[in-house]
Amino acid sequence: MPQLGLLHGRAWTVFLGQLRRPPGAVCIRAVRSHSQDFDIAGQFDPMIPDAECLKIMCEILSELHLGDFLIKISWKDVRHEMVVKKGLAPEVADRIGDYVQCHGGISLVEQMFQDPRLSQNKQALEGLGDLKLLFEYLTVFGVAEKVSFDLSLARGLDYYTGVIYEAVLLQTPVHAEEEPLNVGSVAAGGRYDGLVGMFDPRGHKVPCVGLSIGVERIFSIVEQRMKTFGEKIRTTETQVFVATPQKNFLQERLKLIAELWDAGIKAELMYKNNPKLLPQLQYCENMGIPLVVIIGEQELKEGVIKLRSVPSREEVAIKRENLVAEVQKRLSES
Repeated sequence: MPQLGLLHGRAWTVFLGQLRRPPGAVCIRAVRSHSQDFDIAGQFDPMIPDAECLKIMCEILSELHLGDFLIKISWKDVRHEMVVKKGLAPEVADRIGDYVQCHGGISLVEQMFQDPRLSQNKQALEGLGDLKLLFEYLTVFGVAEKVSFDLSLARGLDYYTGVIYEAVLLQTPVHAEEEPLNVGSVAAGGRYDGLVGMFDPRGHKVPCVGLSIGVERIFSIVEQRMKTFGEKIRTTETQVFVATPQKNFLQERLKLIAELWDAGIKAELMYKNNPKLLPQLQYCENMGIPLVVIIGEQELKEGVIKLRSVPSREEVAIKRENLVAEVQKRLSES
């Protein structure tokens, strides 16, 4: 997966590394060409894993700096779920349907609690209790303001069995120069308690809840934003390239790159014994590598290293022992 230069480094850490394993849970990670998933499987008390999934979704979208977003939550096939599966009377389900055009947070759930036609039904109270509990956990997590209860939300996949959610970007661009984005949802998920059992010969049910991040849609947003600001898409994380203009300097290059690696600097070199200098410099420009360390006979004799800025093509000679410190300083300033 390419790194897009505009994204903050921590965003990708959250995005691709946000797999936490609750005690006793089985976490499933499915990486496909178009999405990144996070799932929690196991029997737990109501709404705790569901709240964590929504918290993770908020963390990822916030760290990616895509702009304001809203996560809508509902549950699958509201009326069918309540009449056929939960055994609610049709008139009670229809009363809940009156709220389909409404959206809000815990205040909407509490309003439904106070409706006498709902509060007198045990199943309705249980469902509303779960939703209230979910919003309480989301408040503790500090993300409740990013979540809206919206019964008009519907997701087409049949395997969802309970709470469903979908994240959409609000139309306000991050910067004034940008055009409004219209990409639909960028993340979605929900509870699917029956899916795993479909693949178990014994029909063993494993409650699951998860989320999926739309990688391709997010990439298209980032690419559009970078084009707007004339920024280049970087396909490598390399910070420094070690080069030489002369033959028989492979070992010297290896010494330099080992020193950079040991200091935690992302560096690379050309896998050739005697590469020509021009192709090495062109490679750096094409890949957007910001710095080049150059060593040759003259530099070796004088105990210095040439440090080249790829964007400006300016070169300075620095003492060999100051290489790591100077590179770290340049990288921190960029």
